[in-house]
Amino acid sequence: MDIVISTLTSPVILFFILGMLAAFARSDLAIPEAIAKGLSLYLMAAIGLKGGVAVSESGFTPDLALAAVAGLALSFLIPYFAYVLLTGFGKLDRVNAGAVSAHYGSVSVVTFVTASEIFTGQSMGPAGYMVAVLALMETPAIISGLMLARRGQKRDENGDGGGLIHEVLLNASVVLLMGSFFIGLIAGPTGFEPIAPLFEVPFTGVLCFFLLDMGLVAARRLVEARAMTVRLTTLGIVFPLINGTIGTVLGTMIGLDVGSAAALGVLAASASYIAVPAAMRMALPEADPGLYLSMSLGVTFPFNIIFGIPLFAALAQAIG
Repeated sequence: MDIVISTLTSPVILFFILGMLAAFARSDLAIPEAIAKGLSLYLMAAIGLKGGVAVSESGFTPDLALAAVAGLALSFLIPYFAYVLLTGFGKLDRVNAGAVSAHYGSVSVVTFVTASEIFTGQSMGPAGYMVAVLALMETPAIISGLMLARRGQKRDENGDGGGLIHEVLLNASVVLLMGSFFIGLIAGPTGFEPIAPLFEVPFTGVLCFFLLDMGLVAARRLVEARAMTVRLTTLGIVFPLINGTIGTVLGTMIGLDVGSAAALGVLAASASYIAVPAAMRMALPEADPGLYLSMSLGVTFPFNIIFGIPLFAALAQAIG
């Protein structure tokens, strides 16, 4: 309970709430667009770098390989499952369904960190390489979400979809995330050390400002569009239950220990509110932040923190 309270009262979450409250109160608080884009670029570069360093530090082992393949598959495929429910049951258009589905294929760092602490306290701490799996699961969902949102558009003259592939694979957000990841992988801890003060110490502060802006944008769009419905709120709870169960069972089937299988379930259940909102802000500006942030951060995040983590731990212990 102490971990849950400390997470929900962390400055990062409170800055998001501040942004929403300011917007609901019709305050003129705003972060200039150029600065908001700069914050997005910084966050994606930092996430990619630290993920690459984590993989370099942990090394490539058979367990890491299996967990990585499972994580990549989940991250890439979950958006397709989410997209079907979002367009069918959720009644969303193609662009917004693609943007929202990308959030559910990607991961929440705070949810994973909280789960790791809880699991460690229960003597079932996940393996260190799960941090690398966390990093690997950031980007595939972005690619899937963009493909779903953009399919049928921007085909080249031959109609073979080359324009779409170019847009998805060379989109600025994807290039920065993956490029930073490989830089961190090549540099390793030693090479990362000289630039660590830039990408580690200010990270939380920059994240606070980013979520303040996201809170402002989400609340203002939510007020204008009245976007959230009972159907979407329901999906915000259904997605983590189904995805987390699949992740936990898959982790157990490939031979991960109980803590790591539960951690894979938590990763599959979580929804990004850092990397993917930053990517969608750049790649799909026409998508409504009031939808994807309200679902991922307003519904799914608290559900996972309070209910999801213990549920997936119990499931992993029961079948592991």
